[in-house]
Amino acid sequence: MRLTFGPGVLTVAAFIGPGTVTACTLAGAEFGFALIWTLVFATLATMILQDMTARLGAGAQTGLGQALMQDMQGRLGKAGFGLLIFGALFIGNSAYEGGNLTGAALGLDAIFAGQGPGQGGWVLLVALLSGLVVLVGRYAVLEKILIGLVVIMSASFLISAAVIRPDPGLFLSGLQPRLPAGATLTAMALIGTTIVPYNLFLHAAAAKQKWPGEGGVRQARQDSALSIGLGGLLSILILSTAATALFGRELSVRSAADMALAIEPVFGVSARYLLGIGLFAAGLTSAITAPMATAFAMSEVLGVGAARQRLAFRATALSVVLIGAVIGLSGIRPVHLILIAQIANGLLLPIIAVFLLRLMNRATVLGAHRNRWRANLAGVGVILLTVGLGARSVLSAVGIV
Repeated sequence: MRLTFGPGVLTVAAFIGPGTVTACTLAGAEFGFALIWTLVFATLATMILQDMTARLGAGAQTGLGQALMQDMQGRLGKAGFGLLIFGALFIGNSAYEGGNLTGAALGLDAIFAGQGPGQGGWVLLVALLSGLVVLVGRYAVLEKILIGLVVIMSASFLISAAVIRPDPGLFLSGLQPRLPAGATLTAMALIGTTIVPYNLFLHAAAAKQKWPGEGGVRQARQDSALSIGLGGLLSILILSTAATALFGRELSVRSAADMALAIEPVFGVSARYLLGIGLFAAGLTSAITAPMATAFAMSEVLGVGAARQRLAFRATALSVVLIGAVIGLSGIRPVHLILIAQIANGLLLPIIAVFLLRLMNRATVLGAHRNRWRANLAGVGVILLTVGLGARSVLSAVGIV
């Protein structure tokens, strides 16, 4: 069977955003290759969850938000879950959209070495591009655009790593699980930016649209495994590049844009261009997929009929882009919105993981595509991980850790 890329690549476009790029850059700059194993672990955990959502969308022909609302008992349960989705996805992604737009703007600023309309102008340009793409609204077109951007992003980070040439021996040493002093929070950040709650909604909804026939489940699973494996590889390449270029050099780096400028004197102007293009593509893809995921989830939770679904999708997605643009242009950090999002996501991730595992064992829903014992065992392990991540997110938001 010929492999067709699709929804899996969209999840890569979503989780390889400015937050992931920055976390990987800082991890490499501060701890060298020591935390590569955390990205391998997080990638495997993400594969397990996303494989389930791919089967749910392609096999059961239902979105995750739709399935969740159908399973909730009573009006109070549905309303409570709807509010949790609203806090985690709409409010949260609106706040994070400002970071996505700013990250893409930083990439453009690095490419043009500060020559241009400035950060505000670049933010406005990226917001307009994101809004235009979302306005198209048709899944097939959105998929092609995002696949193209992921190809550009992948090529940029792959060539960057080839130019800087990480040491193979040091790279292999990073596969051994260990935590250097002071690295615990950084390791948790790497895992937390890889396992993203809204990707579960995005993947199921996209797989449902991409593969509406009975024979699509196998393609959906292949696409999911290979695409998320690619995403994990990209994260590892970014960390390895930062470890080679920055570790032990006592350079002040807060993002990949800083790294692009810092390594230019040593590795040449091409390194700055490559990393700048990669950061721009990462920011733009996340600036498109965050509104998409929010729109899919909110439409399903609200039970919008088919006749109004496209209108609701566009209105929700564009409102996320608009709020993100206002935040990005204002230059402020939306602390209170991010606080709400952290708490909501911390609660939402383990709840969804538990529900998803239960749902994936229902023969009445998935038939032959339901979980087997190996998938259940792996799912329980991931649930334990998500409980830990969720607890840390909530505790961090309230200032305890």
